[in-house]
Amino acid sequence: MASAASAPPTPGNLKRIVAASLIGTTIEWYDFFLYGSAAALVFNQLFFPESEPLVGTLLSFLTYAVGFAARPLGALVFGHYGDRLGRKKLLVLSLLMMGGATFAIGLLPTHATIGTAAPVLLTVLRLVQGFALGGEWGGAVLLVSEHGDARRRGFWASWPQTGAPAGQLLATGVLSLLTALLSDSAFVSWGWRIPFLLSGVLVIVGLWIRLSVDESPVFKQALAQAEARKTDSTAAAEKLPLVAVLRHHWRDVLVAMGARMAENISYYVITAFILVYATTSAGVSKQTALNAVLIASAVHFAVIPLWGALSDRIGRRPVYLLGAVGVGLWMFPFFSLIDTGGFGNLLLAVTVGLVMHGAMYAPQAAFFSEMFATRMRYSGASIGAQFASVAAGAPAPLIATALLDSYGSSTPISLYVIAAVLLTVVVVAAAKETRNRDLADVESVHGAESTADRTPDAHRV
Repeated sequence: MASAASAPPTPGNLKRIVAASLIGTTIEWYDFFLYGSAAALVFNQLFFPESEPLVGTLLSFLTYAVGFAARPLGALVFGHYGDRLGRKKLLVLSLLMMGGATFAIGLLPTHATIGTAAPVLLTVLRLVQGFALGGEWGGAVLLVSEHGDARRRGFWASWPQTGAPAGQLLATGVLSLLTALLSDSAFVSWGWRIPFLLSGVLVIVGLWIRLSVDESPVFKQALAQAEARKTDSTAAAEKLPLVAVLRHHWRDVLVAMGARMAENISYYVITAFILVYATTSAGVSKQTALNAVLIASAVHFAVIPLWGALSDRIGRRPVYLLGAVGVGLWMFPFFSLIDTGGFGNLLLAVTVGLVMHGAMYAPQAAFFSEMFATRMRYSGASIGAQFASVAAGAPAPLIATALLDSYGSSTPISLYVIAAVLLTVVVVAAAKETRNRDLADVESVHGAESTADRTPDAHRV
């Protein structure tokens, strides 16, 4: 029998919670993906103009990868305080940091104005973006997961995941519109700044919605129990969330990291690197490549909740494995279709790739949430997801571009993605199914809130 804390909220309240998480993740992913698209299209000219075009793109993607390096630090900091203070407070802070950094990039002088200081400042702002996003994902999916019930958790928790394609859709749509309306010289001169400055308006809307929702009832119950233990002189002190995660959930952290490898690498190859490959190797225009990603992202947005609902019926692992295998099998056809140079084939390549990716991404929120105990769930889910991004998503466009530069062929890139798929398949196949777990009862499942997780002489935090 589900506890009171885990009883499902009213439909209206749950939809408001989902909307708050979705609008926040959409804005944050818009900011993050906007940088990736700009790195592929114009940053090489604006901040690394003295390099060869492909080398400049590599340097541009290197600053893009720096944002991923900050995500684990964001996961540690936001995870710690999110498990101590609550999910909502930290989500507001992450939104402000991400939006502020993105707005500042829109005002940043280029290399032509301030020289080498320009790429340095760009890198610093990218670090702030990465730090904020490292804390955003865990809190957003937990806020929804902990409000819902086990029966439909995969479906509802998949909606914050749609923030990624929604952000991609918004970022690519704005860039596509600008490249269609402006000449290349106007876009490079000043047009690229508009979507970055637009982030300031979006953040205001996101804050208004995000501040209107309540804290997770599962977390409030766990916090009340922790506070009661602090007033009991005979009770053992609670360990730091990070310490508890590494002690009792280290296997779950490794599962989350392994599961993310194929999902993260394939996504950035399909959506970010394609802007380089299609325009340099297949002779496709920037506008055509952006339009293909735009339409495919809309399909990606639509299928994620469907995959999430399927994970409620047959389990998280089967759906995840279907997506991983599908992406691996699609890689060679993916590049072959792009090489034809036709828009229809390009669109088919990206759409099928993102549909398969959605089968991994959709159940991920519920899957990772169900692995960890409440008072360490923000830390555990965030650490597992964001530490993997350093090895997976961060270098993916960089590695793909370097492989293209070295071999002049898409074959090594396909093999790179397939290698990640094999790792993910092994890890997810060996993992335990988590469907139907009551998040309020996860402590008893893992024993993470037992007396083994607290020591009488430990400092109370």
